[in-house]
Amino acid sequence: MKKLIVYTGIAASLIFTTGNLAKAQDKKISDQGKGAIIGGAGGAVIGGIAGKNVGGALIGGAIGAGGGYIIGNETRKAREKRERAAYREAYFKKHGHYPNAYVYVKPKK
Repeated sequence: MKKLIVYTGIAASLIFTTGNLAKAQDKKISDQGKGAIIGGAGGAVIGGIAGKNVGGALIGGAIGAGGGYIIGNETRKAREKRERAAYREAYFKKHGHYPNAYVYVKPKK
C-alpha cells in the first residue's frame, strides 16, 4: 500500500510539474528576479564553501539574493531612464519641443 501511495504521488507531481512548465515559457522574468536568482545561487555556493556547512550556504544565499535584487533593480531603472531619454529626443526632433512642455507662441499683431 505504501508503494502505491508513493508512486501515485510521484506520478501526480510529474504531471503537475510538466503542465506548469509549458506555461512558464510565456512569462518573462524581471531584472530584479534575474538578479535575485543569480545572486542567491552565487551567494549559496560561496557561503557553502566558506562556511563548510548548510548554514553558511543559507546565509550566503539570502545575502546574495538581496544584493542581486538591488543590482537588478538599479539595472532596470537605468534601462528605463535611457528609454525615456531616447523617447524625449525623438519627440523633440519631430515636434521641436519636449513632451508635456508648455510651448509659448508669440501673439500675432
